[in-house]
Amino acid sequence: MIKIAIDAMGGDYAPKEQVEGAMLAIKNIKDIELTLYGDETEIRKYLTNEERITIVQSNGVIDMGEKDPISAIRKNRESSVALALSSVRNNENDAIVSSGATQALIAGAHILVGRMKKMKRTAIAPLIPNVKGTSTIILDAGGNLEIKPEYMVQQAYFAHVYAQEVLGVKEPRLGLLNIGSEPGKGRELDKIVTKLFEENKNLNFIGNVEPKEILDPPCEIIISDGFTMNIAMKTIEGTAKGIGKMLKQEITRGFFGKIGALLSKGNLKRFKGRLAPEEIGGAMIYGLKGVVVKAQGSSKSVGFYNGIRQAALIVRSGVLSKVQAIIESDVE
Repeated sequence: MIKIAIDAMGGDYAPKEQVEGAMLAIKNIKDIELTLYGDETEIRKYLTNEERITIVQSNGVIDMGEKDPISAIRKNRESSVALALSSVRNNENDAIVSSGATQALIAGAHILVGRMKKMKRTAIAPLIPNVKGTSTIILDAGGNLEIKPEYMVQQAYFAHVYAQEVLGVKEPRLGLLNIGSEPGKGRELDKIVTKLFEENKNLNFIGNVEPKEILDPPCEIIISDGFTMNIAMKTIEGTAKGIGKMLKQEITRGFFGKIGALLSKGNLKRFKGRLAPEEIGGAMIYGLKGVVVKAQGSSKSVGFYNGIRQAALIVRSGVLSKVQAIIESDVE
């Protein structure tokens, strides 16, 4: 059985959506056991099926807007996220899924789970849908605002193995997010990391990828520093929402527009579903000793369920041990 810790109190709609997502996971995934960390009284308001589900009482919640996450984790070792992370460190659980505050989860993961041996930096690596109907790994989505080129190589290893083992891509291609597709473009960081990628036999580097290609990419992995990628990701998110609003305004304008909207209702629903982050589940935090999945803070039950499904798939595929082997051989 795969054992997964659930931060039941983290998220905008906790614990209701987390509990309902956990029950949905138990219904659909037969080889998992879940431990819900949180306020037992609140959890039981929504828990109607306890099959393969255990509750562990916690005391306290790290607020979504916490400004000093490191201090918050150290002062609140009995909080739901801290107890869940500690259970992974102590090998009581194989993974953790949380919708709580991102920086608190990252800080807690560093303190309580720890980085993988010889891994210098972690990275937030969400999956985003693309026009091909598959998903693209993008990293780092905000974990490191500044980073050394050699650390990006390690992060690329992680993404490479993840793409192979979790997404089923035999030869994943790696692209560097840059301001132009031509060689030699970008900052000094980009030029140095390009050389390292080109010289590395473990990576299938194809060169630069422009921001306009993110949703129709020539590769399965797109990498940059946390500052650049976070801006790119939020720009895509904002643009998608804006286009959705403009589309809604236009198709509901006038009688024939409303008729057209009615006839295309199914297509529009599928279009919205392809862009919905809850269909993917969450972002794995690369580089830790345990599997840590960050679900959307606004996750509803289906989104949280998909985060649990993703965590189970990562554990099942043995990603961590395979990445560790590559990193150790590369360092040596």
